[in-house]
Amino acid sequence: MYDHDAFSQWLGIKILSFGTGSCLIEMVVRGEMTNGFGIAHGGISYAFADSALAFASNSHGFQAVSIETSISHLKAIQVGDCLQAQATEKARTRKTALYEVEVKNQEGTLVALFKGTVFIKDKQWV
Repeated sequence: MYDHDAFSQWLGIKILSFGTGSCLIEMVVRGEMTNGFGIAHGGISYAFADSALAFASNSHGFQAVSIETSISHLKAIQVGDCLQAQATEKARTRKTALYEVEVKNQEGTLVALFKGTVFIKDKQWV
């Protein structure tokens, strides 16, 4: 999945670990990811957390796509920050699943909290 995910690759995401229903990823914030205030654009942490959601929710072998997501930005993210996102499955049925993604900086400080619901397709990954 990652091999075909150009945006996650552009973000510079590295998959550190994953298991069924979970995933831990990492990335470093670059200068071109900042907004007019000189801090990381909110869309960067959102996209980063969304990638963790995608990898975790697709780890069961069936294709899953997000149908509802939200994020709370808790602390400003700076250029050079090394972020980690831990996606954890909270609930799963045959057709939907709920995930929580914690985004932390290199100091272990929670900088964003993301929640996502996915729809699980009948189509399996080959």
